Amino acid sequence: MEVLGGSRRHQWVPSRTQALRRRLGSAFEARQWHAALASPWRRGILAALCGALPALAFPAPSWWWFAYVALVPWLLLARSAPTGRRAAFDGWLGGLGFMVAVHHWLLPSLHVFTLVIAALLGLLWAPWGWLVRHLLGGVASPGRAAAALLVLPSGWLMVELVRSWEGLGGPWGLLGSSQWQVEPALRLASVGGVWLVSALVVAVNTAVAALVAHRAARVPALAGLVAVAAATSAAWTWSPRPDPAGHVRVAVVQPGVMNGLGGADERFAREEQLTRSLTGHDVDLVVWGESSVAHDLADRPDLAERITALSREVGADILVNVDARRSDRPGIFKSTVLVGPEGPTGDRYDKMRLVPFGEYVPARSLLGWATSVGKAAGEDRRRGDRPVVMELGQGLRVGPLVCFESAFPDMSRHLTREGAQVLLAQSATSSFQHSWAPQQHASLAAVRAAETGRPMVHATLTGVSAVYGPSGERVGKPLGTSASSTAEYEVPLATGTTPYVRYGDWPVHAALGVLALLCVAEGVRAYRFRRPAPEPQGPPARTAHGSPARPGR
Repeated sequence: MEVLGGSRRHQWVPSRTQALRRRLGSAFEARQWHAALASPWRRGILAALCGALPALAFPAPSWWWFAYVALVPWLLLARSAPTGRRAAFDGWLGGLGFMVAVHHWLLPSLHVFTLVIAALLGLLWAPWGWLVRHLLGGVASPGRAAAALLVLPSGWLMVELVRSWEGLGGPWGLLGSSQWQVEPALRLASVGGVWLVSALVVAVNTAVAALVAHRAARVPALAGLVAVAAATSAAWTWSPRPDPAGHVRVAVVQPGVMNGLGGADERFAREEQLTRSLTGHDVDLVVWGESSVAHDLADRPDLAERITALSREVGADILVNVDARRSDRPGIFKSTVLVGPEGPTGDRYDKMRLVPFGEYVPARSLLGWATSVGKAAGEDRRRGDRPVVMELGQGLRVGPLVCFESAFPDMSRHLTREGAQVLLAQSATSSFQHSWAPQQHASLAAVRAAETGRPMVHATLTGVSAVYGPSGERVGKPLGTSASSTAEYEVPLATGTTPYVRYGDWPVHAALGVLALLCVAEGVRAYRFRRPAPEPQGPPARTAHGSPARPGR
């Protein structure tokens, strides 16, 4: 027994010692982690890095699956902030990191101004960071966790809505756009646009963060994940699908990179050569990229005649893009012009939404110095005043967009409501050939196609040129950034109206409603907390005979 007791004692002591060491080690690691977070500089750097993580879900990496957990480190960091002000600061720095990561390809063009813009736009995430701590910080109750599943996606949508304004850079890098190749997500886009996809992606991240941070929040977090899965299944099952309506043959002409003083003339000659190679291919429409013609066709009738001759030779209308001073109006315009066998048809669309700093400098009198530190526009382009739907000879109605206008959901939705059967985006990303920008830009066409139920052709000067069908599916093979060639696509047409085209940006309106309800609830709670409690009333005083005392006695 003694030997046995000694044996047990020798077995028990090391096991207790190992457990104690594990606990002390865990406590030491926790203290190290809290010490690192206590340093403002370290915490700030960590917040910026956490904010940058979602950029990996976009092209070129295109880790679409990563979008559903990419916000979790940022959420956990903001909820651990010691104060609401610090959480807002974490939101700002995370937003700065996100904007730099998604727009890093602008650095060679705008240099330090890219960081300035990212810092200003990052401020939009400061209230969101505060909301994260308010709803997920501390010991969150199941009710607060359930509220977070609605409020945090709504807050994120407000950030995306505000920064989607053209003057703030436009809706590039909306979180839902990272799901451009995921068929269930594209089905959701047909119901509520890219906004609905963004909201559900943030909801999944919020649920995962709640599962990690709070044991008490497991039930609402799991319920939130089930709700997202149910919404996706419902969209897949009941949302209307586009009705097939035949095909149209569209050819894209991509001349490739042309630099130097004679680049514009060399590019036109290459486009002419490539278009001529389409003779006898029985195409219905030929599309050139943005800035494919460097002179106004009214000022250069020789160029107009050359394009007209090409149209007769190929047997198809040619859609070109003119980047030049107009002969009939002052200023430089970027204009989509349709040329047929009889010459320019008169159909013309002037670009309405211009790229800040790339095509105009906001408040040039104050920010004109940006032209000296980067490749900002030396002269502001002029804006068009209305969208245009063009009708081709075969009765086909097309809706043109120019460059980053394909990032705006409302523009393609409006063209669809006006009767466009095919959406066309003419683009040029030659300044960003070796970055993620060409792939990101081309991917937006898939989302616009799914939202509207209309095919979209994305034609560029230097790649990536691609075509997507009415459900956002890829049609044919894209032309990469190294290609100088043509590509022909059998583009499927469709009829019908998607819920997004019919009802518009309803997820944004719902998010505004959620945030309004939150403000009312917080106001009521604050009022109840601050209202003084009524003074307790003691028992009535009694006389010596035991009867209650009366006033005046």
